[in-house]
Amino acid sequence: MQPLPTKPALNPVLLPLPSLALPRALPPIRLHAEKRLRRLSSAAVSAAASTSSSADPSAELRALCSHGQLAQALWLLESSAEPPDEDAYVALFRLCEWRRAVEPGLRACAHADDRHAWFGLRLGNAMLSMLVRFGETWHAWRVFAKMPERDVFSWNVMVGGYGKAGLLEEALDLYHRMMWAGVRPDVYTFPCVLRTCGGVPDWRMGREVHAHVLRFGFGEEVDVLNALMTMYSKCGDVVAARKVFDSMAVMDCISWNAMIAGHFENGECNAGLELFLTMLQDEVQPNLMTITSVTVASGLLSDITFAKEMHGLAVKRGFATDVAFCNSLIQMYASLGMMGQARTVFSRMDARDAMSWTAMISGYEKNGFPDKALEVYALMEVNNVSPDDITIASALAACACLGSLDVGVKLHELAESKGFMSYVVVTNALLEMYAKSKRIDKAIEVFKCMPEKDVISWSSMIAGFCFNHRNFEALYYFRHMLADVKPNSVTFIAALTACAATGALRSGKEIHAHVLRCGIAYEGYLPNALIDLYVKCGQTGYAWAQFCAHGAKDVVSWNIMIASFVAHGHGDTALSFFNQMVKIGECPDEVTFVTLLCACSRGGMVSEGWELFHSMTEKYSVVPNLKHYACMVDLLSRVGQLTEAYNFINEMLITPDAAVWGALLNGCRIHRHVELGEFAAKYVLELEPNDAGYHVLLCDLYADAGIWDKLARVRKTMREKGLDHDSGCSWVEAKGVVHAFLTDDESHPQIREINTVLEGIYERMKASGCAVESHSPEDKVLKDDIFCGHSERLAVAFGLINTTPGTSISVTKNQYTCQSCHRILKMISNIVRRDIIVRDKILNLLHGNIENYTQVMGLKVLTYHGSLLKN
Repeated sequence: MQPLPTKPALNPVLLPLPSLALPRALPPIRLHAEKRLRRLSSAAVSAAASTSSSADPSAELRALCSHGQLAQALWLLESSAEPPDEDAYVALFRLCEWRRAVEPGLRACAHADDRHAWFGLRLGNAMLSMLVRFGETWHAWRVFAKMPERDVFSWNVMVGGYGKAGLLEEALDLYHRMMWAGVRPDVYTFPCVLRTCGGVPDWRMGREVHAHVLRFGFGEEVDVLNALMTMYSKCGDVVAARKVFDSMAVMDCISWNAMIAGHFENGECNAGLELFLTMLQDEVQPNLMTITSVTVASGLLSDITFAKEMHGLAVKRGFATDVAFCNSLIQMYASLGMMGQARTVFSRMDARDAMSWTAMISGYEKNGFPDKALEVYALMEVNNVSPDDITIASALAACACLGSLDVGVKLHELAESKGFMSYVVVTNALLEMYAKSKRIDKAIEVFKCMPEKDVISWSSMIAGFCFNHRNFEALYYFRHMLADVKPNSVTFIAALTACAATGALRSGKEIHAHVLRCGIAYEGYLPNALIDLYVKCGQTGYAWAQFCAHGAKDVVSWNIMIASFVAHGHGDTALSFFNQMVKIGECPDEVTFVTLLCACSRGGMVSEGWELFHSMTEKYSVVPNLKHYACMVDLLSRVGQLTEAYNFINEMLITPDAAVWGALLNGCRIHRHVELGEFAAKYVLELEPNDAGYHVLLCDLYADAGIWDKLARVRKTMREKGLDHDSGCSWVEAKGVVHAFLTDDESHPQIREINTVLEGIYERMKASGCAVESHSPEDKVLKDDIFCGHSERLAVAFGLINTTPGTSISVTKNQYTCQSCHRILKMISNIVRRDIIVRDKILNLLHGNIENYTQVMGLKVLTYHGSLLKN
């Protein structure tokens, strides 16, 4: 291509570049410089004044610059009536660049800008070099636009400057314009452009630049080939990077470092370590960057022996005191879970930077020591070390684990003051912290203000809604996410959890289909989440099919299926399934035994329960916790062995909690043992004074024994504490939409039709001699009022109206289902001849259940089928 004419009017590259997103507009150079004036010392002024009478100010200016007298040179420049020649300007700009003197450099630029309509090549290049070095990209652009002639150096400086400023797309656009202007790139052009391609990343553009490298004959330049390897690695094409590496005739240490780091960045740690060993065999001396990179990667491989060898190699090479290497050592030991060694390295460091503190904070948080992470962060503040965005994100993650809302709020304020709210890693950590601290509304505020949302942001919000029992909003956000961001396995797990909690079977099946289309149905916890969905929705057939299709079953998979059998009242099947689990070599955990003991309790299998309880420690080395003790007390109490249950509590190795005493109280209610029941209630209500369930048990104990005065006192206490209000809520899915019904809900658009259906059912029950409600002699049954609320009746009636005849109706209840509702639902099932599945929470005596798949003690699934009550 022929060079373009140098006349300004004919040079097309002088036209504005509208596609470039320039930095934020700044004031004109002269005004900008005038604001940054500083006083010159009197000695400098007098020395410069002695030269002002010279006949050639340009020569004097060049002389002052050659002697490094910047202040005098600047004074002479601004006091002279005539502008100096180009050489004098060039000398001054080079001196400013060498001294990193930003203010004098900008003043000199303002002076030149006022006195020159156009800049010559040498002068313009000198100004560009200085301004780009100072990070003054906007000023450099103005100078570049006033240069009629530009050479490859001019373009290189601008491309590199835009790349360093983070304006990557604009840097690539400048490279294209350089090629269009007919300027031949040199060996310094391609590293700048390739770094920019890797930073975008833009694989196609990188391939195009690779073709340019070969076209212009730079295929043997080591620096260019090193940049090519880095570009391909950043773009995820490690195979192409390795081809470049293997084709190199001459390599330096940077070449080896680039390829080793490329393997590590793309998850090929073994290949990276093999290349490092080859490097040592070829007697290429690794430098600090090599050792640092390999040290971090060795921690990711969980190879303690190799990690210690790398530590020893670094000591031999003399890198052991370097801050960057010590930081990599801390990261390595933290990755291996060896926080003691990491702490030793940290304590022996003579100097620490922000990364050193961050590595310790992150290491403690990721290894399950969030309290120590916050302690290190507090020490960091005491040492006046300014945190960066990663530090704040790590500290916020620790706050999320501990529920330390006060510390998290302070970190939020610090992130805002330092301008870190634009960093997605910080905002994602804030979302998790607020969600786990039960401040989901604050998480919503942060989410809405985020300038950029990635898959982690959406997943955190969806999981946060589930954690705060706002499952409808979780599904709402999931649907909106699908329009913008591709979900990953974590997102699907959170969405399936929301479906399971609300009984949204159809939505869950749609998500299952989406998971299959994405090809990640067996990734991570997803198979277990799918089993859990079908179990919670009462679809045992689907759950069993999913369990059988899941090849790599773990203890969680088995626990979910055992919980399914227990929830449906098949305790003997659950025990048989447990034996099969043990037979194939799967080791049970504490959750397994909680589920099995619950099955024994419901089935009255005392001998089997004792055998399981003893085998926990003797055969499986599982230490019993309060949940296991509560299950045993419940088992003994339900079968009438109240004395044995009381003695069992007294012999416990740990202090009993309210759930343990509550199980005994429930047994006393069943067998009408008032004296022991009152004794148990005393402990229960001291530990949980505001729990409505335990008050109800005590009321039922008095009601069954006919002690109405004491019952009235308990009811009065409940009213004073506000514990007798109804909070029942039921969910039913129709046509892919989940509908919620509260007790006595009159707000639904179809409430008239629903009430008409229910009134018809009630009339038929009365005609057949069945009572609609159940009353005690002195008061209405308390469980009906407090735990039931009868909202499932509304949900079932709505399902009958809005689903196809013959299909089953699945209802999820957040509270206890009373006997009255039990009879009515059975009657409805007989009349309409449709399966009705109700999943509710039984009177949950064993509080503190582990979330999700282990929450079986408070779960009951009733299936009404025609005239037969199956479960």
